[in-house]
Amino acid sequence: MSAAAKQLHVSQPTVSQAIAELEKYYGVKLFERLSQRLYLTKEGELMLSFSRHILDSFEQMEEAMNRAGGSTSLRIGCSVTVGTCLINDILDRAEAKIPDLHCSVVVANSSDIERAILCNDVDLGIVEGILKSSELLITPVCEDELVVVCAGNHPLAREKTITPEMLSGQAYISRESGSTERNQLEKLFEEQGVQLVRTFLSTNTEAIKTAVMRGRGIAILSRRMIEKERAAGDIVILPIEGIKVTRNINLAIHKNKYLSKSIKMLQEMIRESFSECPDRLE
Repeated sequence: MSAAAKQLHVSQPTVSQAIAELEKYYGVKLFERLSQRLYLTKEGELMLSFSRHILDSFEQMEEAMNRAGGSTSLRIGCSVTVGTCLINDILDRAEAKIPDLHCSVVVANSSDIERAILCNDVDLGIVEGILKSSELLITPVCEDELVVVCAGNHPLAREKTITPEMLSGQAYISRESGSTERNQLEKLFEEQGVQLVRTFLSTNTEAIKTAVMRGRGIAILSRRMIEKERAAGDIVILPIEGIKVTRNINLAIHKNKYLSKSIKMLQEMIRESFSECPDRLE
């Protein structure tokens, strides 16, 4: 008893009381007291076995949590344009500055990423376009231009200037149906009475680009998404008279999200990455 009390930095009566309370709680005797010595009973041996297991599990938990504290795990959601053109530069910068960083990335459309932030499926999102929820804190970090594109051999590709009326009746390759509220350029055409004929629908941007290059019709895409194909002459940007539509690329996070040190560091990395972007917001 004295040795246990000394190791636990408590008094001997405290140890005796703790043992007595355990015996009372379980309705068993844990020790036999013979000739001023203590001997474990069968029940005491059983409790000792479980106690050692509990202490071992606690020590494993301590070790695991200390290891976890030395690494950083973050979940990032990003929209298709960001996921295709920008996220890897952001990750390269973050991994160089944040030791033991482990990131999981989800690339989906902006509405899906918005839902993921609201449901805490991701820690933060980097998305272009309109976000609706008042539960989000939104910081514009860069601009993205929407452009109308066609194949290099499309009849409109030879035109120096395109009026909106010239697009009426054109075969239109688009993303998800009914997305005009998120596609500002498509919405603008709709408001001006420009009737595009939706002939090809895909949730995959690469499929849309391929369809454009194969002459299936025109499409509305991020300028960033088609730079390689434009440089090769496979895709042509149609200059629409009097119209230029840009949208913000936003850093979004739930307003009630606990901002851990790692999240704050990643936010700073994202801002640094976009500060070097040619279309950054001042």
